[in-house]
Amino acid sequence: MTQTPRAAAVPTVQVDNEAVKVTEWRFAPGAETGWHTHGYDYVVVPVTDGRLLLETPTGNIEAELRIGQSYSRNIGVEHNVINDSPRELVFIEVEVKR
Repeated sequence: MTQTPRAAAVPTVQVDNEAVKVTEWRFAPGAETGWHTHGYDYVVVPVTDGRLLLETPTGNIEAELRIGQSYSRNIGVEHNVINDSPRELVFIEVEVKR
């Protein structure tokens, strides 16, 4: 069975210097980042509420985004992030380089 390709989430880098990289991520309904491994510790700041589907090497995880409820993850996280909501999702990702 062939799966229909998902649309790509749209990253916009806002800051990229020696200390941090700040990226706004916009996800149309069903859009994905594609599989990736984080090279830095990072913080996610939700701009919209919604539900994400995280495909991970050990299985899928559902996660809720809530405006104003930031969270952090450590270097090495591997996943594909998918908008599992019926509307656009937006968050800011701050990667800490040092």
